[in-house]
Amino acid sequence: MSIYFDHAATTPLSEAAAAALIEQMRKLGNASSLHTPGRSVRKDVEEARELIGQLVGAAPSEIVFTGSGTEANNLAIKGFYWKARDLNPRCKVIVISEFEHHAILDPVEWLEEHEGAEIIRIPITATGFVDLNFLSEVVATRGDEIAVIAVMHSNNEIGTIQPIAEIVKIAGDIPVHSDAVQSFGKVDFNFAELGLTSATISAHKIGGPLGVAALVLRRGLDVTPILHGGGQERDIRSGTLNAPAIVSFAAAAKNTIGSMAANDQKVRALKAELIAALTTEIPDIRVNGAQSPSLPGIVNLTFPGTESDGLLLLLDAEGIACSTGSACSAGVPRPSHVLLAMGISERDARSSLRFSLGISNTSAEIAKLASVISAVVDRARAALART
Repeated sequence: MSIYFDHAATTPLSEAAAAALIEQMRKLGNASSLHTPGRSVRKDVEEARELIGQLVGAAPSEIVFTGSGTEANNLAIKGFYWKARDLNPRCKVIVISEFEHHAILDPVEWLEEHEGAEIIRIPITATGFVDLNFLSEVVATRGDEIAVIAVMHSNNEIGTIQPIAEIVKIAGDIPVHSDAVQSFGKVDFNFAELGLTSATISAHKIGGPLGVAALVLRRGLDVTPILHGGGQERDIRSGTLNAPAIVSFAAAAKNTIGSMAANDQKVRALKAELIAALTTEIPDIRVNGAQSPSLPGIVNLTFPGTESDGLLLLLDAEGIACSTGSACSAGVPRPSHVLLAMGISERDARSSLRFSLGISNTSAEIAKLASVISAVVDRARAALART
């Protein structure tokens, strides 16, 4: 039997989302067409937009559908940078946290290399939170040069939830973007209440399909588009709308948000159970990142004297799936930049695994993990000692 502890990478398609996806796939029509079938599909898309807007705390017009969270993050970062630079050539500074997802890091570094952007990185505390004093100093001294500030709402590797409302307050008139892919549907996230300029949410993290996400963009604001074509989505994101995925996204969001409180209670209990079980079996393992405020299901653990890739493969052989960090960085032979940013040594960063729990997990699965972990770690340590 396979045990899946990698819900931060992707989640199972919920029954509600699957039913909506199949039903919409059977409908014929392009949402941009003016004939009756096209208008019918457009109506479904706009109802989905309205529902997602309600659930995320945004107006329907503030929801811009994209093909992935990565695309939405690129659209925000590049779009705000180009817009600001065109208005003021001195606006070439991008401020990000040191532990952003690569969907933020990589476009920022691309802008640095190809467009002359200057990156300022906000340090991370040992417990996994951004340094607000550092950010305040940067805004006070360089504010008129900053095109955009980007800080993820919750970290995908250690789960800590960042003080976004305080960051927005410090930023003042500077656009603030937040990657909320891991947060939406799992913890309270209200776009309007946080005061954000933009945010990214994604379907496949909440029981929806792969290949659809949204940039939530404050009403009245535009960004320079990165795609040009049919002018869909207010001419911000051209491309034929993936109506089946969009409608399925809305169904998944409604289902997840509606049961979020109960899911939170269950998953947090499983998280505590997992930490207690593994630390009992292997007393020298360490939990990375503060446990509050944090996402309900993410546990990042260091297993001293091991290599995380070896551990992962040994657990996989036991039918247990977890990860060494972000799935988008899988196969890249380098330690987690998130753990390094927290001051964890490279050796320990290379000895860490992420277990991310979801509502489908059970206490029996945690017991199975606990029953094999000692032998797995012993084998991993022995293998490392031979190298």
